[in-house]
Amino acid sequence: MEHHKDFCLLFNEALDFLSTVFLLSYRRKSSISPRRHQNRSRTPRRHRSRSASPRRYRRRRSNSTSLSPVHTPSPTLDSVEQKNANEKLKLEEEKQRRQQEAELKLIEEETARRVEETICKKVADSLNSEEIKLEIQRQLEDGRKKLHEEVAAELEREKLTAKLDAQRKEEQARKEKEELEKMLEENRRRLEEAQRTEAVEQQRKEEERYRELEEMQRQKEEAMRRKKQQEEEERAKQMKLLGKNKSRPKLSFALNSK
Repeated sequence: MEHHKDFCLLFNEALDFLSTVFLLSYRRKSSISPRRHQNRSRTPRRHRSRSASPRRYRRRRSNSTSLSPVHTPSPTLDSVEQKNANEKLKLEEEKQRRQQEAELKLIEEETARRVEETICKKVADSLNSEEIKLEIQRQLEDGRKKLHEEVAAELEREKLTAKLDAQRKEEQARKEKEELEKMLEENRRRLEEAQRTEAVEQQRKEEERYRELEEMQRQKEEAMRRKKQQEEEERAKQMKLLGKNKSRPKLSFALNSK
């Protein structure tokens, strides 16, 4: 609050100083202007003196209209002097105006310089004061404290974000692991099922092959049995025939001799 009051007082002092300078310049300008009005006030009298000569000329011309032709009036000495005086007055006024503008410009520049120096001095004095130093120190400490709090809050937010991210990644990894285990279990189940199916099919084929071999063995044995039976029957027949032949030998010779 004291710091703001010092600046307000400094600003008011600067405004007072500027008002004083412009007031002085205005008074100086006013002191020049009456002479300008005084010079201008002389012109009507000379204009009246100029206006008298044409009237006299008109009177003379009216009296001598019958004697001489009409001539254009020539400028008098008073009009030439008046013209010179007016030009000289204008030059003087222009010179005074330029001088006044130059002085006002110098005054304004000097005023601005002094105001700037005064403000800089006041600011420097205010900054060098113990109260301002304490205020600056307090603001710096508050800024550091606020910065530390913001950094701590930002770190906490980053920590929370990292924790949530880690949990999300862990959950994702868990789901991926479960899906992989399910896929492996399904593949294992399918493999076992395929192996069982293949084993059953292999067993069926082996059993069928075994039955085929048994059937072949049975057929072979049956064929051998039949062959043996046929052989035995054939042998029996031969034995029977041989026995008949032994019982009638002479007959056979007699027949042979005949």
